[in-house]
Amino acid sequence: MSLDSDYWQRWIAPLLAFLAADASDQLAWADKHQVRTAAVAEEVEFSLHLAKGMADRGTFEPEALQDLKAIGRLVGEADGCGHVGRWADALATDATWGEVRTLARGILVARLGTWHQPLPRRVLPQQVYD
Repeated sequence: MSLDSDYWQRWIAPLLAFLAADASDQLAWADKHQVRTAAVAEEVEFSLHLAKGMADRGTFEPEALQDLKAIGRLVGEADGCGHVGRWADALATDATWGEVRTLARGILVARLGTWHQPLPRRVLPQQVYD
């Protein structure tokens, strides 16, 4: 497996699957794992860093990179505007996550043909935010 394939499978695809999931599925998953909004923002930032390198090597589509950058901006704005705390609370109160969901779905459809993906088993590293 190439390094870029590993980046996609280990980091980017699971994050996009989570961001693309229906709100009810996101709420259930986030509530179960007590995911913090700041952890999601950090995960998006890290995935964007990986995707930029992949795009430079021609293994991540330019359109997908633009959409991931837009996700990064939206998540960064939500995190920077005081929308902190549990992700489930943010999902219930902030329309930004609907925009993020649409962008994430677009990336998955372009790359995989469908946005329906299983939610990740790993939990975002929110313990550093507690």
